[in-house]
This record gives sequence, structure tokens and C-alpha cells, in this order.
Amino acid sequence: MRILSGILVVYFISTLLFGQLIYVARGRFHYHKRRGLSDPPPPPPAVTANPPQVPSDPYPNPNPDPAPGDSDSGCIFDVTSFGAVGDGSCDDTAAFKDAWKAACAVESSVVLAPEGGVFKITSTIFSGPCKPGLVFQLDGVLMPPDGPEEWPEKDSKSQWLVFYRLDGFTFAGKGTVEGNGQKWWDLPCKPHRGPDGSSSSEPCVSPTMIRFFMSNNIEVGGLRIQNSPQFHMKFDGCEGVSINDIQISSPKLSPNTDGIHLGNTRSVAIHNSVVSNGDDCISIGTGCSDIDIQGVTCGPSHGISIGSLGVHNSQACVSNITVRNTVIRDSDNGLRVKTWQGGTGSVSNLLFENIQMENVLNCIIVDQYYCQSKECRNETSAVRVFDVQYRNIKGTYDVRSAPIHFACSDTVACTNITMSEVELLPEEGELVDDPFCWNAYGTQETLTIPPIDCLLDGSPVVEEGYNSNPGC
Repeated sequence: MRILSGILVVYFISTLLFGQLIYVARGRFHYHKRRGLSDPPPPPPAVTANPPQVPSDPYPNPNPDPAPGDSDSGCIFDVTSFGAVGDGSCDDTAAFKDAWKAACAVESSVVLAPEGGVFKITSTIFSGPCKPGLVFQLDGVLMPPDGPEEWPEKDSKSQWLVFYRLDGFTFAGKGTVEGNGQKWWDLPCKPHRGPDGSSSSEPCVSPTMIRFFMSNNIEVGGLRIQNSPQFHMKFDGCEGVSINDIQISSPKLSPNTDGIHLGNTRSVAIHNSVVSNGDDCISIGTGCSDIDIQGVTCGPSHGISIGSLGVHNSQACVSNITVRNTVIRDSDNGLRVKTWQGGTGSVSNLLFENIQMENVLNCIIVDQYYCQSKECRNETSAVRVFDVQYRNIKGTYDVRSAPIHFACSDTVACTNITMSEVELLPEEGELVDDPFCWNAYGTQETLTIPPIDCLLDGSPVVEEGYNSNPGC
């Protein structure tokens, strides 16, 4: 009997231990497994007396329920899950703002405007800082209200989409940003809209379509951007910008519709894109440096412009600009540098190489007498232009103007201009063989067509103590 009792005790203890091991093993298995609908919920975590402190959410959610756009991965925030209708009529602004706030707080997240939707939103600032790797993926159509009469009174009329204080952000997709610009272009204050062919004097504010402000490491790709009320895309105070494989389009006569404008922005690559619009294809303002433009097709447009610079006697600094392997067609200008008299600073280290011109009015132009009225006076100071190379520039020009034009300041000459393999022939009519030069110094490494005998040799005589590059 004693032996039998001992056996029963051992059996009882072994059974308890084996059951405990099975429970632990099952608990571990369920902890690592993605829980299905039939699985029992895992046991709640143990509560400690002093839980660790969690940083506050930059966008606290008063609703404790899961965000409606949150997927299994926690990374895709579809605006339709936040209430966007996408019918081109309803105001989807609130849904986009809510999706942005949710995505901004999650690393490597995506705000998705899906294919098939036509989303209308009002003037909105999408601000950071956000967690790294944020993507705004536009696969549908995104557009503002249709013209000034539909524009909400409380909203800014100078800008529509603004991306502010972001780092490591991507705006891409296969969709379209539609600007609904026609009613803005038809305002009586726009050029040549008045009854006598001149514009009215009333205020004429129109929104830039897409603006990046004080942001770094920005990528824009794949999008079609069209019919902006004013500038299509603008970068202010940014560093590290990559633009690739985009299309920008507006009618040839749409006023002030610059394609891409850069201001106080550094380290920019604009590659493999097409721009046709009513103003500058790409415009580069003061404070810009290290800009690389390659594989771009411009036209119709006003060409690729540096400036205007030095307005109201201001200082302007632009350096290290490269434009390569680019086509400019049916444009009022090709490669242009334009400055106002009275400014200071410099434009330096410019390289234009492998450029094809097709029916361009002013193929190569430096204009240091830029003025938009009859009230501009001659000034003794100017933004200095030096170290400019034109290499392998070929194609055809519109004979209404000489294809090469260097109009430099009386007191601050353009210096170190290099011409190599420049061959420009008339699109129609007779050869215009009289390029214009004024106070421009440089060299021809090869014979230029048309010949440019007006470039001065050497360097100008500079008065002692003269500072030609103040502050740059």
C-alpha cells in the first residue's frame, strides 16, 4: 500500500509539471504568431509599478480607437479611409489633413490618394517635422477649387499646396496635379487682359500650385503637374532636392506659370523631365548653388533662366549651375541670365553643355539691363557675371532677334565667357550674323556660327579697391 501511494504521488506531480510546460509553450507560440480571427487573445502584459515614460505623440488622437486608414502593416494611410470622397466636387481637405497627421507620426508611412479618385482640397499646409521616410503617393487626381470665385475667403491666394519643415520626404506617383488655372489667367490684372490690350492696376495675387518651404532631402517623381494659376512648383530655403521623370504643362500664353522655380535652395538635381508652359521652364533665383539639370525638354516656354537678380538694389548670389543634354524648342529664350541694375553680388561658374535649340528667339542671352517698366535708370553697381561656359550649343533660332546677346553693365563687365562648338542657324529666312556684345570679355575655343567677333579679349581694368563679389 505504501509503495502504491508513492507511485500515485509521483504520477500526480509529473502530470502537473507536464501541463505547466504545455501552457508555457502554447503561450510562447501565440505571442510570436500573427493572431487570426479564431485565435484566443494573448494574456494582457503585466503592469509594473513604474511604467517607462513614452514620448508624447506630436499629433495626439483624442479618439482611442485605431486610425481608420491604418493597415495591417501600419504604413498605408489611404485618404478614402479617412472620409475622402474623390468625386471632384466634395471638399476632401479634412480627410487629407487627418491622413497626413496619422502618417506623419509613423516611420516609413504613405499617404495614398488612390487611382480613380478626383480629390478637391483647399489651400493646405502639410507641415512637419515627421517621422523619417514619409511618402505622399498621388495615383489619382488632386486639384484646388475652380478659380478665384470658389476660393475660400479665409485661405491664402498666394499658395495652394505647401510642404513645410520636412526632411526625407517623397512626393510621387502616377497621378495628376490639376491646377484649374484658366479663370486665374483670365483676371483683368493679368498681362494683355484689359480692353485696350493692357492689364489693369488692381492687385493680382494668384496661387503657386506646389511649394516646398524650409525642407531638406526632398524627392519628386513620376507626376503630371498642369495648368497652375501661377508657378507650378517652387522651392524656398531647401537643400537636397531630386526631381525626376515629371511632366509640367500649361498653355503657351498662360501668364507667370514658371515650371520649376528655385530660391535660396542648394544641391538640386532636375533630371529626365518635360516642361511646356507660359513662362520660364526653370527659373533660378538668388541664394541658389550646386544645381544640376540634365535630360530636360523645355518648350514652348521662356527657356532656362537665372534671375531676375538684384532688384531694388539687393544682393544676389548664384553659383555652380550645370545644364546638360537638354532640348529647348519654340521658346522666347534659351539660356538666359537676367539682372537688374543697382544690385550687388555675383553669378559664377555656369556650364551649359550639349544643348539642342529648336526655333528659339534668344538662344544665348545675358541681360544686365533687365527692367519691367520705363522708369529704370542706369546704375553704377551690378551683379557680376563671370566664369560662364557655352559648349556644344547647336540648333536653330528665330530670326526676329540675334541668337547671341551679351548686354553687360557699363561698370561691371561680364568676364571669362567661353564659347566652344556653338552652331546656330536660322529656322527660316536669312542668317543673322550680328551677335550683340557690350562690355563682355571671353574667348572662342572654336569658330562660332554665327561668328561672335564682339567678345573682348583679356580682362577689364578694375579700379584698385573695387570689390566685384561682395558677400558671395
